[in-house]
Amino acid sequence: MTYTISATQRTNLGKRSKDELAESRIPAVVYGHGTDAQSISVGRSEFLKVMKTAGYSSLVDMTLGAGSPVKVLIKEVQVEPLTMEPRHIDFYQVNMNEELTANIPLKFIGESKAVKTDGGTLIKSLNEIEVKCLPSNLPHEIEVDLSKLVTFDDAITVGSLTMPTGVVATGDATMTIATVARPLTEEELKKMEETTQVDVTAIKTEGEEKKAADEAKKAEEAAAEEASK
Repeated sequence: MTYTISATQRTNLGKRSKDELAESRIPAVVYGHGTDAQSISVGRSEFLKVMKTAGYSSLVDMTLGAGSPVKVLIKEVQVEPLTMEPRHIDFYQVNMNEELTANIPLKFIGESKAVKTDGGTLIKSLNEIEVKCLPSNLPHEIEVDLSKLVTFDDAITVGSLTMPTGVVATGDATMTIATVARPLTEEELKKMEETTQVDVTAIKTEGEEKKAADEAKKAEEAAAEEASK
């Protein structure tokens, strides 16, 4: 699938970002190895559509003015803390002849027998992994087949993944991606209930604790006064 976005050069760099946002455009910068950084802006609705489908792991064809499209990755999106609306974007222009590293999301497919039949609980330790490849081989996502988790002793690791052609995982091959935890026995559940039970009669409110402290202080003062007589 091809993702596209159009951009406009920002010549009036003194113009504030909020003015761009008011015009439904988002200020941005595009940079890359061997290229000069350029201040640009992109349409808000167009960017949100591309971001939703391409994410951070797919190449996007960016057209700047009347120039030819260039391949970019969405590198970073700054958002407003309260509204989570994008306020600035970093695009990275890639060299199609040079390898790059990127974080690729994991897509979990299939169903574990240890979960479906034996009542275990699926534990996902990673949601993405870092890979290295040429831009043309960059995958949008990497599938993780949960049907390989047949028993509670099975584990899916980075090294056990079937990687797309030309793509290499850069992380520790022994790093666990997914396992299945055994269901708790009745004895373990009972023990857990016992350890979490709280004696409410032993709990004092803050007011009760202050009252007790005041009374103890008065008793000490009274005892000291009596001793001084």
